Amino acid sequence: MPGNFYLVGLMGAGKTTVGRALARATGKTFYDSDHEIEERTGVKIPIIFEIEGEAGFRLREKETIAELCTKQDIVLGTGGGAILDPANRAELRKHGFVIYLNASPEELYQRTAHDKNRPLLQTADPLQRLRELHAIRDPLYRATADLIVDTSKQSVQGMLSLLLKELEHAHRKS
Repeated sequence: MPGNFYLVGLMGAGKTTVGRALARATGKTFYDSDHEIEERTGVKIPIIFEIEGEAGFRLREKETIAELCTKQDIVLGTGGGAILDPANRAELRKHGFVIYLNASPEELYQRTAHDKNRPLLQTADPLQRLRELHAIRDPLYRATADLIVDTSKQSVQGMLSLLLKELEHAHRKS
């Protein structure tokens, strides 16, 4: 399948796991925008948030996504908040096929409950925070996406099979 695939969704939706599997299945190269930022800065995302704040991180994210969107035949797992920036949404839509991996806040909470590498969830009530993030971001994900897939209660292999079928269908239509 030609072109780039960009995965969007909240933290814990499966962008990295599904993205790696999708890249293997389609012969594309996988990138994770958060991992790229960590590689370039030499520090973990929580440290960037601590030193530069969310605004500093978002600027780095915007630069990284713009650069990655110039590559060919990639699968890109974006950070959960990447779609907050209209420029990121435009880049993703312009350069590839956007897939929204959607899951309920409750499901995401189960997946991320013990992950300390998520600065936005370091609050007294991470489930409530996920609900708030979902309420704000879900409309943006939906408006940006070419395809919306529910990742709740699905295995990675099941997700991959569904995605490949949907992508093949979308490719035939274009």
